[in-house]
Amino acid sequence: MTPEPRTLEWRRDQLQRAQLYLCTDARLGTGDFVDFVDAAYRGGVDIIQLRDKHLDAGDELEYFDLLADAAHRHGRLFAANDRADVALLSGADVLHLGQRDLSDDDARRILPDDVLLGRSTHNRIQAQFAWGSAADYFCIGPVWPTPTKPGRAATGVEAVAQVAALHPDKPWFAIGGINVHTVRDVVAAGASRIVVVRAITQAEDPEASARALRAQLPQLPSAQRA
Repeated sequence: MTPEPRTLEWRRDQLQRAQLYLCTDARLGTGDFVDFVDAAYRGGVDIIQLRDKHLDAGDELEYFDLLADAAHRHGRLFAANDRADVALLSGADVLHLGQRDLSDDDARRILPDDVLLGRSTHNRIQAQFAWGSAADYFCIGPVWPTPTKPGRAATGVEAVAQVAALHPDKPWFAIGGINVHTVRDVVAAGASRIVVVRAITQAEDPEASARALRAQLPQLPSAQRA
């Protein structure tokens, strides 16, 4: 079967349907990166972001080649974090940016127009700004304290509820400390999309863990999936 061309329209359609977003390192300690990302995609992960501060750019691009192959096999999205140059060279579908990273305009000066942009936000005001910006999606959090963001104050589920009350017309994800036990709380607060790390990266069975998380997410209204 010929892979779907990764046009802007295809990427946006995949993003609209996306509900489960995974951030992972290169799994240098276990050496099972390819098996892991394949299992995650099989379990229902829609987007995998490679984020590993221990890798030099050259090594990172080698792992992105592996991630890209997996994303193409499964017909899913893959993302780079922070660095527009890595996103460009890896052919990533998505570049995710923090509050202190490149502006949308600066990222667009480097990236092709068919690469999606995401933005981290940590309160309602930042979320509103991201909603009105050129970003294709945004995240709110960390909902709970997480070792992946040491020193970053948790927003609590209240921030999720505040964003949900805005009824943004672009995809948004709750992030930070979400696992199979806490996902029900962010769903109750109004989230239908989540970003996870340890809930899958530290699982004995990544595929089963992804399926368990996905099963607790509400079905998106057709208008959000269109």
